[in-house]
Amino acid sequence: MRALIADDEGPARAKLRRLLEASNDLEIVGEATTGREAVALIKRSHPDIAFLDIRMPGLDGFGVLDSIASDEAPYVVFVTANEQHAIRAFEVGAVDYLLKPYTPERFERVLDRARDRFALGARSTAQRGRAGAGDNDHPRAFLRRLLVMDNGRAVFLPTDRIDRIEAERNYVHLFCGTARYRLRATIGALQGRLDPAHFLRVNRSTLVRLDAMQDVHEWSHGDFRVVMKDGAELVWSRRYRSAAEREFGIRG
Repeated sequence: MRALIADDEGPARAKLRRLLEASNDLEIVGEATTGREAVALIKRSHPDIAFLDIRMPGLDGFGVLDSIASDEAPYVVFVTANEQHAIRAFEVGAVDYLLKPYTPERFERVLDRARDRFALGARSTAQRGRAGAGDNDHPRAFLRRLLVMDNGRAVFLPTDRIDRIEAERNYVHLFCGTARYRLRATIGALQGRLDPAHFLRVNRSTLVRLDAMQDVHEWSHGDFRVVMKDGAELVWSRRYRSAAEREFGIRG
C-alpha cells in the first residue's frame, strides 16, 4: 500500500514514519504538515491510505476528506490526541481512529485492518456517500485478486485459484489446492465482491468456486452434498440452494 502522513507535529510524523517503514508491504509517498498540503499530496501522489491528524493548521482532517473527490479519496486513519471526534470519524468511513499516545501493537492492529480493507477493495462509507447515485450507472467490478500473507510476505492471490472459502468468526480461510491462507474479513463482505458467475454460497460459512466442484448429490431434508475436486465434502443447505434456483434451474 502507498501511504501518506499528515500531521503538524514533527515527532508525531517521525513516529508514524518509523512504524510504517518497519512494514515491508507499505511505501510512504509523502508527508504533509497542514491540511491543504495533505489535499495537494493526495491529488498528486494518489496514496492508498492516509494517516491524518484531525487538528492541523488551515484545514482539519475532516476538511481534507471533504476536499477530495470520491475517485481520489484514499482509505483514512485519523490520528489524534482527542477522543471527541471518534464517532464522526467512523461516520465518514475511516478505517480506524488512532488515539495518541499509541503503542506499536495498537498501530499494527490498525495496519491489519487497513490491509484487509485494501485486500477486499472495499470503498469506504465516505466514498460511497459522496459518489451518490452515479455509481449505479457503471457495472460493478469484481475482485480478481486478494492480498494475503504467505510466510511473512504479502502476495496477490488470483481469485480463480481459490477452491473454497470457509468462515471462522471474523476471519476466512482460503483453500487453494494444497495451500491455505487466512484473511481477516467476513464471508458476507467477501461474497459481495466475488463474481457470482464463478462463486456460490453453499451454506452459512462456505463459498465455493463452481469450477472446483466435482459432484453434487441429493442428501436429506432438502440439502445437497457437494464433493469438491480436492476431496472435501460440503453441505449445500436448502436455504442457500433455494436462493440459487433461478441460476441453476433447481426446484425444491
